[in-house]
Amino acid sequence: MDAGTLYIFGLALIFTGTVVVIIVALLLSLSKVKGKGESRGGGAIIIGPIPIIFGTDEKSVKTILIFSLVLTILLLIVTVVLRFASK
Repeated sequence: MDAGTLYIFGLALIFTGTVVVIIVALLLSLSKVKGKGESRGGGAIIIGPIPIIFGTDEKSVKTILIFSLVLTILLLIVTVVLRFASK
């Protein structure tokens, strides 16, 4: 893959993510279900192989921890495979 292909792929991912966020926000604002709701959430910032995890409750933090560990392991596997494939 050349740099131009990766650049276009990255831009497409950013555009797709933005469109998904806008659609979800519109659907939530147009939904007729009003009342008492509970919101939970969290996130992860992965710097190199180290995930920094935050969340509003224990269940969301555990879920994000699992996802971030899986992504970190996949990143390491892809890095090793690409390193050996380039030789």
